[in-house]
Amino acid sequence: MERKLLALTDVQLKMADDGGSFTGYVSTFGNVDSYGDTIIKGAYAETLKENGLPKMFFNHNSYQVPIGKWIKAEEDDYGLLMSGEFTPGIQLAQEVRAAMKHGTLDSFSIGYSLTKGDYDETTQGRTIRKVKRLAETSIVIFPADKFAKVDETSIKSFGDEIASIETIRDFEYFLRDAGSFSKGAAQALTARAKSLFGARDAAKQEEVKYAREILDRIKRLGE
Repeated sequence: MERKLLALTDVQLKMADDGGSFTGYVSTFGNVDSYGDTIIKGAYAETLKENGLPKMFFNHNSYQVPIGKWIKAEEDDYGLLMSGEFTPGIQLAQEVRAAMKHGTLDSFSIGYSLTKGDYDETTQGRTIRKVKRLAETSIVIFPADKFAKVDETSIKSFGDEIASIETIRDFEYFLRDAGSFSKGAAQALTARAKSLFGARDAAKQEEVKYAREILDRIKRLGE
């Protein structure tokens, strides 16, 4: 298994305000990295099709539970663009998220394998035409690829998700996806909230206020 590191400060990284999800280039094409290797566009197409998305670790530590999951990967002219989400409830994931938001943790590293014939030897290193398998992509401490660029305008926030809620069904989906509630718990809480917020008589105003406070706490779960 080979590893190749990319600085998040050199990668087009986009994070939401709460840091729960992010997008960035984990590999760039046509550039000579610090190992002397150059990866060519199309190198990841076959492995992504055959093996699916890689795992997400911190510092390549596969002995710990993954800190999140990659949900999308696609090649463009610039490199391999991936989108991922941190797993709620995992302490290490929250620490990594906080470090990324603050800029104190600033590197990616890919764990991959090659076979003979997938690359050409050069005087500098290798020209990699095909990655046999992209097993994992980690968030790590030390960088290597200096050719990618940073863009810190993305990472989907709770505020954006809440603003998009327009129906009771939207609210239920929000609880399931952003709040990590089970389907049953989300449906039960949605029904209860609907009942409470529908109350108009003065006798129920305190209950409505309390329910809204609960929902505010739910909103802050990802903060």
